[in-house]
Amino acid sequence: MKVPFVSFKPLEKELDTDLKAAFERVYNRSWYIEGEEDKAFEEAFAKFCNQKYCVGVGNGLDALMLVLRALEIGEGDEVIVPSNTYIATALAVTYVNANVVFVEPDLRTFNIDPSKIEEKITERTKAIIPVHLYGQPCDMDPIMEIAKKHNLYVIEDCAQAHGARYKGQVIGSFGEASGFSFYPGKNLGALGDAGAVVTNSKEIADKVRALGNYGSDYKYHHIYKGCNSRLDEMQAAFLAAKLPSLEKVNENRRAIANKYLEKINNPEVLLPYIPEGMEPVWHIFGIRCKRREELEKHLNENGISTNKHYPIPMHLQECYKDLGFHKGDFPIAEEISSTQLSIPIYYGMTDDETQYVIDTINSFK
Repeated sequence: MKVPFVSFKPLEKELDTDLKAAFERVYNRSWYIEGEEDKAFEEAFAKFCNQKYCVGVGNGLDALMLVLRALEIGEGDEVIVPSNTYIATALAVTYVNANVVFVEPDLRTFNIDPSKIEEKITERTKAIIPVHLYGQPCDMDPIMEIAKKHNLYVIEDCAQAHGARYKGQVIGSFGEASGFSFYPGKNLGALGDAGAVVTNSKEIADKVRALGNYGSDYKYHHIYKGCNSRLDEMQAAFLAAKLPSLEKVNENRRAIANKYLEKINNPEVLLPYIPEGMEPVWHIFGIRCKRREELEKHLNENGISTNKHYPIPMHLQECYKDLGFHKGDFPIAEEISSTQLSIPIYYGMTDDETQYVIDTINSFK
């Protein structure tokens, strides 16, 4: 049996009529930027996130960068990010000329460890960016308490966590603003690059919209030195067609994840840890194994595709060598990067495929 790491086909087959109708609607209207589709999706997604405002942007990296700019975070400022995440989180800070400050994760959850944040706070610290990695919510209560105590902004990176909940509250509704990615592989994915900022602040929403539209608040009037980062009508229409299915998609992923958690039983394999009150959406199902390369080879040879998130931690990436970090400086991130393996999980994955993955992992010796 062959099991792909991810497949878009089951959901796209179900939504074929709606997606084609969305394309034809935009094409026939001949309006491709900042139109009715964008407005409709923004309103629907803001409601989904229990926020007042949503601003569509070009991608998830831009979403974080534009929020930082809207909050006037820049040169000389420091922003706390987890040492274990995709590099886009750090790049957003770099793009506004602020300084990245890495904080180690909890080895059990892979998410930023709140107990390690305060020791990294200085008089220059302006914000914390908790990343809800793999669709697993961060421990938001202590993060929000720390932010309040030190008068810091909280910007949630929700690129992998559409619809996740923390103690019943939807992710993306805790901080000043949140950034989402709609990269095709996400639980809510466009058919190309796309992203969004959600917030309860009209001031932030208006500024993000202007900054992403060449700094313009109305045509040919530029109040900021902005950039071009807008959600186009076609992607907005596709996202609006897929949004009503998001809860169903997430529930399907949870069902697959629960089978993995219940039935994978191999002393070589460490399964994800889910603290009480967390409702992950399982964008990624990441296991850990000291003999990762051997396990990956075993799975691949048996037709099961895998991935690694992420094999080189950010502080050891060449692009951040100017920060002066070396191997051993962030040992928990390094431990995760050297042992983490992502196994298949996607909407429409069959029971037979799921069981085959379980059996193949359990047979690894």
